[in-house]
Amino acid sequence: MIQLIRGFKDILPGEVELWQHIEHRAAELLEDYGFREIRIPIMERTELFSRSIGDATDIVEKEMYTFPDRKGELITLRPEATASVVRAYIQHKMHAADPVRKFYTVGPMFRRERPQKGRYRQFYQINAEIFGVASPLADVQLIVLLDTLFERLEVPDVRAHINSLGCPDCRPRYREALVSYLRTVEDVLCADCRRRMTTNPLRVLDCKVPDCRQAMTGAPILADYLCDACRKDFETVKKQLEKLGINYEIDGRLVRGLDYYTRTTFEMQTGALGAQSAVAGGGRYDGLVKMLGGPAIPATGFAVGFDRLAEVCGLSAERFVRKPALFIAALGAPSQEIAFEWICRLGAAGIEAEMDFEDRSLKSQMKRADRLGADYVLMLGEQELSRGVALLRNMRTRDQEEIPIKAIVAGLIHRLQP
Repeated sequence: MIQLIRGFKDILPGEVELWQHIEHRAAELLEDYGFREIRIPIMERTELFSRSIGDATDIVEKEMYTFPDRKGELITLRPEATASVVRAYIQHKMHAADPVRKFYTVGPMFRRERPQKGRYRQFYQINAEIFGVASPLADVQLIVLLDTLFERLEVPDVRAHINSLGCPDCRPRYREALVSYLRTVEDVLCADCRRRMTTNPLRVLDCKVPDCRQAMTGAPILADYLCDACRKDFETVKKQLEKLGINYEIDGRLVRGLDYYTRTTFEMQTGALGAQSAVAGGGRYDGLVKMLGGPAIPATGFAVGFDRLAEVCGLSAERFVRKPALFIAALGAPSQEIAFEWICRLGAAGIEAEMDFEDRSLKSQMKRADRLGADYVLMLGEQELSRGVALLRNMRTRDQEEIPIKAIVAGLIHRLQP
C-alpha cells in the first residue's frame, strides 16, 4: 500500500469543515478591515526567495523544495507567501494608481523541516500584507486584527510578543556588538550558531538549543541600539496597543527567520502549544519592494499557521460537520427512479439529500440514514406509490407522517430549507 510522504498530511472530512469555518471567519474579518484576496502560484523562480528571504537563512539553505525545470531553470515550491505577493504587486504595477493596497491570501507552503506536532512539510497559512503605509499604526492594526481573530476562534491564552529589529541605519551597530559578544561564547554555541555568527548573527538569538539560549542571556539588547526614528516608531506601537487593550510582551529574542524584516516584528503566542508556542507572526519589511525591483514602498504583514490554529482553537470539528437534511429510503426500481430525480432537484435547490443506490432492505437503509445523521427519512415503496403518498419520519422525534407525492419537491424545499 502506498503511504503518505513523510511530513505531509491528509485533511479529512470532519476536519475539513473546521478548516473551512476558520478560513471563512478569517476572510470575513480581513475583508472588514479592507483587505482583498489575491491568489498566487505555488511555484516561483528560486531567485525570488533567495533574494527576498536571504541566502543565509535556514529556509534557503536547508528547507526549500527546489528543482530544475526542463530548461534547467531553478524553480521552488513557495516556502512563504510574502515574496510572491510583492512580486505580483510589482509585476502588475498595482502601485501605479494607488500604492496603498491591502491583500490577503490562503494556501499551502512547502518547507523540508523536521516534522513535528503542528508543523508539516506542506503547511497552510493565512497571510495579510499592507503596502504603501510607513506609519507604525499599520503594524498595530495587524496585531489587533490577529487578536480579534483568535478571540473569535476561541484560541486560549493568547499574547502578542513584540520587538524592534531596527533599520539599515541602526542595525549594523547592533550587529557589530552582537558578533563581538558571540566570539566570547563561541565555544558553547551549537554548530549552526557558530556558522550564523558570520552569515546571520541575529538568528543566534532565536536558537532553541538550551546551551545557546543560556549563552545568550548576557547578549547585548537590540533596543539599546535603536536610532531615534526606530525608537519613536516602537514607542508608538506600544502606546497604541495599550490604548486598545491588547496584551503584549517585549521579547528581545524575537527576530523571525527572514532577512527582510525591519523595525517592528511580532508573534502571537499561546500556551496551548507548549514549546511551539507561536501561531502567527509578522512584521515590517520596508525595503523588500525595492529589493525585488519595485519602487521604494514600505510594507508590513503577517502569516498565521493554519495547521496550528486548527489544533489550538476552541472550536470542535463536530460542530461543523455537515449532515444530510433528508435521506430517501426507496424500495424497488420504480421508487428508486423517482427518488433519484427528487434528490437531484433538492440538491440543486440547496437541500442536501441522499439515497441508497443498491436497493437494500428498508432496515439497512434506515441504519445508513442514522449513520449519516440525516434529519429526516422519506420512505417510498410500491404501496406508497400506489396511494400517491410517501412517509416522512423525523429522526430526532421519531414522529412520522404521510405527505402527498404531488409537488413533493417544492414541499420538502419549503420544510427543509434552513
